[in-house]
Amino acid sequence: MNTKIIYLLTLTLLLFFSSMYSQDTSGSELAKQKFTLSGTVSDAKSNESIIGVTIYIPELKTGTTTNEYGFYSITIPQGNYEVQVSYVSFQTVIENINLDKNTKNNFKLSSIGEQLQEVVITTDKKATNIRKAEMSINKLSIATIKKMPVVLGEVDVLKSILLLPGVTNAGEGASGFNVRGGGADQNLILLDEATIFNSSHVFGFFSVFNPDAIKDLKLYKGGIPARYGGRASSVLDIYQKDGSSTGFHMNGGIGLISSRLLAEGPIVKDKGSFLIGGRASYAHLFLKLSEEQKNNAAYFYDLNTKLSYKLNSNNNLFLSGYFGRDVFSLDKSFTNTYGNSILNLRWNHLFNDKLFSNLSVIFSDYYFGLDLDLAGFKWDSGIKNYNIKYDFKNYISDKFKLNFGVNSIYYDFNPGTVNPTNPNSGINFNQLDKKYAFEPAIYIEAEQELSTKISLYYGLRYSLFYRLGKSTTNIYANNEPVTFNQELQIYEKATPIGTKFYDKNKIIQNYNYLEPRFSIAYGIDKNQSLKASYNRMVQYLQLVSNTSSPTPLDIWMPSDNFIKPQIADQVALGYFRNFNEEMYSFEAEAFYKKIQNRMDYIDGADLIANEAIEQVILNGQMRSYGLELMFRKNEGRFTGWISYTLSKSEQQTPGRNSSEIGINNGKWYSSAYDKLHNLAVTSSYNLNKKWSFGANFILQSGQPVTYPNGQYTYQDILVPSYGLRNENRLPIYNHLDLSATLTPHKNNNRKWNSEWVFSIYNVYNRKNAASISFQQNADTGNNEALRTSIFGIVPAVSYNFKF
Repeated sequence: MNTKIIYLLTLTLLLFFSSMYSQDTSGSELAKQKFTLSGTVSDAKSNESIIGVTIYIPELKTGTTTNEYGFYSITIPQGNYEVQVSYVSFQTVIENINLDKNTKNNFKLSSIGEQLQEVVITTDKKATNIRKAEMSINKLSIATIKKMPVVLGEVDVLKSILLLPGVTNAGEGASGFNVRGGGADQNLILLDEATIFNSSHVFGFFSVFNPDAIKDLKLYKGGIPARYGGRASSVLDIYQKDGSSTGFHMNGGIGLISSRLLAEGPIVKDKGSFLIGGRASYAHLFLKLSEEQKNNAAYFYDLNTKLSYKLNSNNNLFLSGYFGRDVFSLDKSFTNTYGNSILNLRWNHLFNDKLFSNLSVIFSDYYFGLDLDLAGFKWDSGIKNYNIKYDFKNYISDKFKLNFGVNSIYYDFNPGTVNPTNPNSGINFNQLDKKYAFEPAIYIEAEQELSTKISLYYGLRYSLFYRLGKSTTNIYANNEPVTFNQELQIYEKATPIGTKFYDKNKIIQNYNYLEPRFSIAYGIDKNQSLKASYNRMVQYLQLVSNTSSPTPLDIWMPSDNFIKPQIADQVALGYFRNFNEEMYSFEAEAFYKKIQNRMDYIDGADLIANEAIEQVILNGQMRSYGLELMFRKNEGRFTGWISYTLSKSEQQTPGRNSSEIGINNGKWYSSAYDKLHNLAVTSSYNLNKKWSFGANFILQSGQPVTYPNGQYTYQDILVPSYGLRNENRLPIYNHLDLSATLTPHKNNNRKWNSEWVFSIYNVYNRKNAASISFQQNADTGNNEALRTSIFGIVPAVSYNFKF
């Protein structure tokens, strides 16, 4: 049967099933005199919806949480109940409700800082709820992130998640992050549901996320819900603030290398709001003071926007966007420009007090441009996607919730366009073969509480992928674009024996996979539980890069008849415990992950502007496994956590038959993301109303690298020879960071609030190696190692304000 027919039929059955289930359950609950309590939870000051608020009924020992748009629904027996509504950094609301009919009740929470005169801080509670069947998930509040000292005084969302267990970086100043031994390209990064393809500014020094505009952050390392797909390792889901609909507010900050400003306010009071925020760096302006550097530049800027409007009690509209650019220029002869652009139009609709829906139309674009004035040409490349997704959540009962939905993504890949920039250029116009793809998917997932001790999450995602024309593909003998030279014992590019042209939207290759997800939690008692999970993820996009950290020049490619989709299977087992009324919490997780069809490159692979990338690629496999530990102090003047990860990440690319040696003789070898030890400590201390302090310490095993193991002479030149891949390591990576925040005494007659943030990155001036290269000494003629370090000790100061 045609896969499109199966796709549409499955969706129809899911919608029918959910509708019938909802109706049947409603009827049975009515007979049992059960009613539904539903509504939204928002910030009392700004009317901003709050994600993940707990609504708890102590008498029934049951509850629920608000979704990504602040909506909640719970169906319980008729009666008088005390309802507790709580969220980190907000005052708990307790309200008595007489539930004798379906009732809508909207709650408003006030910030703790506005209610309490004494300094008692509550940070993020336990990373995963004891009773819920979710694990391998970390949540961070923006308030916590802003207390962490960071390089050059710039608050950074991505740097903060490096303090979580199972998360590492690819080196000092490197872009992206690695989760449980996976590559940075295996992370799905979402901003208001839109894909971010490059998450870093200035080649990895800063993230693209303006902390002033961010409302919620959640990292899924495993146990990933079925609504997410497309990447093999993790999902980082970030939501922007909606903006205040009650009054106009501004906040911002001035730092040593960048400044930011954000404005928010009502379009129509209590119904519509706007938010607009911008950041820009200006460190390049100091280069103008130097005669040698005055024509050089390296800076970034970005813009966050959002419009929200409440049509009525059942319908809300949101329009959110992001635009960012980095510019790197050398004497105006070399200019590199790159960045992301996203736009998302969303419609929230409440069918009834149990069925919530969200329809999103999303555009995402990543652009990379290179202007070489001396050579007389400009290079443009990038990837665009167009995504339509429709998600439903059915709150069938307090014990059972059903989520389902569909999404369709169309991709437009531009591997490279070469344009001459002047009449004297020796370069002719050239357009590398554009690539197109279509990725539809459908999912259904359920959250079910079987008893007071056992909770389940289970789901299924069915994804399809079509590699489409207009395109010309190569044909190879035996369908092998890579050949093995038996005499030299090396892999070489195969010579095509022909080509085949596919017209526009003709299918070149297609794939379809079922992606099951399952989690279970067993509550030993109210303070401790055991959990287990399994999930399969399929990644159809591949990042063509042979570096450990993504660079702006890296190219995204669709799977085709030569490049296979990555298929990741992960299992995890965990123990979770709370102590002393949740003041302390402890988490321990063991995991094992295996990935099929991980790309590996033959020796000497040329990746830049390669129209036949299949000629330098072999399909291998990855595996990673380890133990993660995390201990947190959640309340009081002193808060923070200690995390430690012991893990291994390996890659293997065996020969395709017995006569081939594969990569590294077909043996498992350390992947570029392997970090055996990863220790992170973060803490904050509120001394009084004026002073607070923060500290971070990170220690990681050195990154795997390949050093020379010998040398030979060629025409009187010493040339190093290299052994097996990633046999060696860089030195251990570690640094200690400190910060102090001064909040001047507030004048109650003024709305202006401000603070000074003083920070020191790398207090003891550790010269962490970003890389070690080898070169020939001009005087002695011997090969020598050269260590490259990016940061030593970096003091910084910034001024933040709001009104």
